[in-house]
Amino acid sequence: QVQLVESGGGLVQAGASLRLSCTASGRTLSRYTVAWFRQTPGKERVLAAAISPAGSTTNYLDSVKGRFTISRDNAENTAYLQMNNLEPEDPGVYYCAASGSAWSFSAEDFDYWGQGTQVTVSS
Repeated sequence: QVQLVESGGGLVQAGASLRLSCTASGRTLSRYTVAWFRQTPGKERVLAAAISPAGSTTNYLDSVKGRFTISRDNAENTAYLQMNNLEPEDPGVYYCAASGSAWSFSAEDFDYWGQGTQVTVSS
């Protein structure tokens, strides 16, 4: 089992930055693909960014490319999402997730989830 705990969400103005953290316990995170999903009320979770176990490959939702950066520190069992130049369409609950499957961007392939952290952007 892997337990994931997110932190770093909050209320910011448009154009500001936030850094989300996802700390794992139970097993080493280095075995897993890690992703950040965003969910807004009434909608399904959408992958915002993903990073491969070694950190060599990343993938981003088109609307966040160039503004968000996913990274990981396997020695610290932690993954991050640096969110710059936040826009009004970025808010939602951001969930950290880990997958032991092959490289995938589908929520159904992720085995472990955190409780989520709220990101709110005021215009």
